[in-house]
Amino acid sequence: MKLFYGEIEGNQAFINDEEQQHIVKVLRMKDGEEIHVTDGQGNLASGTLMIEGKKANINVEEIKSNLPDFSPKLHIAIAPTKNIDRIEFFIEKAVEMGISEITLLQTEKTERKNVNIDKLRKQAISASKQSLRFHFPIINDNIKLTDFLKNIDSSHTFVAHCHENLERMNLNHISSPEYVTFLIGPEGDFSEKEILHLAQNNIKAVSLGSQRLRTETAGIFVAAWNYVKISETLNP
Repeated sequence: MKLFYGEIEGNQAFINDEEQQHIVKVLRMKDGEEIHVTDGQGNLASGTLMIEGKKANINVEEIKSNLPDFSPKLHIAIAPTKNIDRIEFFIEKAVEMGISEITLLQTEKTERKNVNIDKLRKQAISASKQSLRFHFPIINDNIKLTDFLKNIDSSHTFVAHCHENLERMNLNHISSPEYVTFLIGPEGDFSEKEILHLAQNNIKAVSLGSQRLRTETAGIFVAAWNYVKISETLNP
């Protein structure tokens, strides 16, 4: 399937401008080729490509609406790494494995304060198309940990940290709610003060195993853990 991003309105579909350029100038696709367009909101248009000069359009033959999304849904709130390539790698892989939402956290030890959110959102769209996702994940702006905690359901929220002297539960002891949120700390981890504050907000701590994982590795680990649950749902 050749999947592209665009808008779907009624029985019509429109290919995103950047996607049109990619189709014409990079992929050099031909008039009449089979093509599919998603709006990232669970809708899919299928048809044939129409090339008009530098413009690419779709001759819609079928539209499917409200396609099912992944379940259970996973939201990872993660501190951006000093080397932005690492967080970009996490986003690409987490999106491929069905993550629903990503928030970038500013913590006491977060070194990177500025992030190009638009670039990360484009990367998420690219990874969604690559993995044939029709529901694109939400990529939220930077937010302070204290502000993030104001709008979460603590009963479905967990923090992964490396402080062995503080109580942590086994990841596999978590039940399977329809929606779960994980907090992943920065290089250097959450401070003990932050972890105690999370505990006061009824957020349980979990262990990701005996190894000490990098920030992006921990995020990918949790995404893979949830992907297994998605697979079990699809193939009981």
